[in-house]
Amino acid sequence: MPIGFTLTPEQIELRNQARAFAQQHLAPLVDRVRSTTDPYEAALLVKPAHEAALAAGLVKGMIPEVFGGTMGSGVDAAIVTEELAAVMPDFVAALGGVLLALTPVYFGGDMDQTSRFLAPFLAGEGSPQAVMALSEPAGTANFAAPAPAEGIATTAVLDGEEWVITGEKQWSANLGGWDGTGPELMVVVCRTPGGISLIGVEKEHFTPDNLQVLDTLDMPGLRGHLTQTVRLEGVRVPKGNLIGTEGMGPDLTYIAFTASSAAVGVMATATMRAAFDVAFAFARQQTRGGGVPIIEHRPVADFLTDAKGRIEATRMLSWKALDAVSSGDPAGLELALHAKVFGSETAIEVINKLIQVVGVQSYNKDFPIIHHLLNALAYPVFEGGNISMRRRQLQGVITTEGWNPLSASGLA
Repeated sequence: MPIGFTLTPEQIELRNQARAFAQQHLAPLVDRVRSTTDPYEAALLVKPAHEAALAAGLVKGMIPEVFGGTMGSGVDAAIVTEELAAVMPDFVAALGGVLLALTPVYFGGDMDQTSRFLAPFLAGEGSPQAVMALSEPAGTANFAAPAPAEGIATTAVLDGEEWVITGEKQWSANLGGWDGTGPELMVVVCRTPGGISLIGVEKEHFTPDNLQVLDTLDMPGLRGHLTQTVRLEGVRVPKGNLIGTEGMGPDLTYIAFTASSAAVGVMATATMRAAFDVAFAFARQQTRGGGVPIIEHRPVADFLTDAKGRIEATRMLSWKALDAVSSGDPAGLELALHAKVFGSETAIEVINKLIQVVGVQSYNKDFPIIHHLLNALAYPVFEGGNISMRRRQLQGVITTEGWNPLSASGLA
């Protein structure tokens, strides 16, 4: 369904609900998370917000109706994502990890798997975590590369009726769970005898001996996103926890990361929006020793209007991309990749310009705008790096036989 340019009454209500949730559950945490020096303690501060999200139905809203959820359109998802990310993108990145992990289950799982794996996220209480365990400390850009390339180093071998998984994973939110005992579901991308495959590991399969948290990363931005390195040492799971068939891992992984590409564009929009609010208020209120507010000076006004135009462009692209992916539009992949690359790189450029509007005051950590830049710096390199993965995917799109430059716009 084409995107309408006016929100429906239902979407306005959805926006208001998401905005209210962000103000009630996220806004009070922002300064505390930023100022907490221990990265693990900083991330734990956000756990109550995850509990509130489950109780409020936000997690259920990421699950399709056919599986018991309440997922709406891509535009609905974009509205909620932007409102939450404008206040705390680290919370959105962690919450989005649940969708990332569950998506391969929707497309490749059988009825038993979807029933078991989704149960904690439909229960309406607690703060369950689902993790897509793809990235590894040595890098993952070539995770599906055939031999002699190493690709994914994590392995899974059959021992009777069980898979035995060994390897190290990094970057995904909550790899160790809130307390180091593992998330409710970890979808592990690993190398099996039949190729790169996905295996679901439930919390009950983790023990202190087979799951070790090696490190909690101290990131400059997105500090409410619990980011760890873990070691899986002989984790045993039933043979039936293989999602799809052996060798389906790359296809299911790319499907999962398509929606997340568009979501990064929405997060970039939200972060620019938040930075713009800071710079705009500063420009209207501050004279910096002159006779008029600095917005009256043309260079300042030019920076602000240029920023606003690029925010609007990124929003339209990203919302359309998320809608296309959600509706199964064949143009969804291309639009999502553009949203990720264009949105993430535009965010850094725009926020850097807005920092110049504020001037040297922005270099004070107690002034909020620098933190928006620190968050935005992650966008080109996470959820599939722009250079390492996303631009390569775009190259594959435009070199496909019969590709039409007008197709994604609906003008072909």
